[in-house]
Amino acid sequence: MAKPLTRAQALQNRAFLKALRRTANVRLACRELGLKYGTMQHRRRTHPAFALRWAAEVVAGQAALARKKRAGPSTSSAGSPPHAFGAGRNSAFRTAGGEAVVVRLKSGALQVRRAQPGKLTREAEQAFLSALSVTCNIALSAAAVGADEAAFHRRKRKDPGFAREMRMALEHGYLEIETALLQSFTAASHEHDDWRNNDPPAVPPMSVNQALQLMYLHQKEARLIAEPPHIRKRPGESEEAYSVRLSAMYEARLQRDRERFEVAEVERWERGEPALGPAGEAVRRELGLPDLAQVTGWSHADPAKAPHDASRALFGGWRMADMEAKRGRRR
Repeated sequence: MAKPLTRAQALQNRAFLKALRRTANVRLACRELGLKYGTMQHRRRTHPAFALRWAAEVVAGQAALARKKRAGPSTSSAGSPPHAFGAGRNSAFRTAGGEAVVVRLKSGALQVRRAQPGKLTREAEQAFLSALSVTCNIALSAAAVGADEAAFHRRKRKDPGFAREMRMALEHGYLEIETALLQSFTAASHEHDDWRNNDPPAVPPMSVNQALQLMYLHQKEARLIAEPPHIRKRPGESEEAYSVRLSAMYEARLQRDRERFEVAEVERWERGEPALGPAGEAVRRELGLPDLAQVTGWSHADPAKAPHDASRALFGGWRMADMEAKRGRRR
């Protein structure tokens, strides 16, 4: 499992993705931000959520560049950047006219014909499917190759093989987006913690009475566990429903505890400290944990007491034989 990103690295990734959407050029985005190309490629390989957003931003950038090209010549001085999916290379995505292509007639028979100019090529289909597998968005993927989505819907109806690949690309894109979304929920993603790293705004002026009212209104949410509205006790509620509500409140409390622990672990990682629990045991040994043989006080047994059996260790507390003998004397 890859090490979680620090907050500084997460901010670098955000700036990189923003530049990538604008340029659709990985090397140009790295050059503008002063980042190393190899470093960003390593993060792409080790962090699936970042890799998915990378590919999605490239597709979005390609779609924007394709729209600009159709609208007119670009005034950008950066030139025509190379793209991962080949947006803008209309010579590869469109037929020049006269190429041999296989078409299906209305009768169902196949025939080789000369292609008309300006028709989508197989390269355009592959670029569309590649974009669809990371965006799960048909319109955006079609725009990335400079075509209308109706063209690919038409191919889907006519070609069962293309329909199958399009369906598989949608499934793959959905799974990738779902995985990335789940990863963005973790504390190590730094997606929603900007407010904790900025100076808080000044508290607006209020009277003592207003401050006490605010504290009273939000005490349960901030200090206690507020009861979810959908499980509030209703008149005539059964014992089973009451038990379900208590279980839900308990789960909510555990979820909050888990969230606090995850945030604390991320902050410990940022400070360079070992993790709590077994995850940081190896690090604590490296930091010089003393030999447990030097620790005394393991047993509270009386050292002056003669052991019943010299081959057995003398521990504090009762032995089963002593308890049975004492029980027999009482009888």
